[in-house]
Amino acid sequence: MENYMRLEFPSKSQNESLARSVVGVFATQLDLTVEELADIKTAVSEAVTNAIIHGYANTKGTVEIIGRISGNEIAITITDTGSGIPDIDLAMQPLYSGSADEDRSGMGFTVMESFMDTLKVDSEPGKGTSVTMTKRVGVDAYA
Repeated sequence: MENYMRLEFPSKSQNESLARSVVGVFATQLDLTVEELADIKTAVSEAVTNAIIHGYANTKGTVEIIGRISGNEIAITITDTGSGIPDIDLAMQPLYSGSADEDRSGMGFTVMESFMDTLKVDSEPGKGTSVTMTKRVGVDAYA
């Protein structure tokens, strides 16, 4: 099966649940378990939250999600055109947060990595960030 979707929305925190729901519904085309669906939705939530909180901080912008299904694999790319990440390696360290907000745990990338099969982060300061995650699902996922 081959399919794709594209979603674009303003960088408002209430749109995180929209992104999670839309990608979840899109992913159900695959023969996935409830746990696999929860993993995908959680990873999407983390990536979208990062785009809104860190990418746009106190500004407004647009978040784009592109989802692709090919065979038993889903690929999801979440892109913002916000502030970008100056040091991706540092940002991907567990417990690191680029935000002074004490409510941030610094575990977003770690969660994405543990729930998805692959995670790729491309970013350029002042131009934005693109996070691409893939997950193989179903009976053949672990063959």
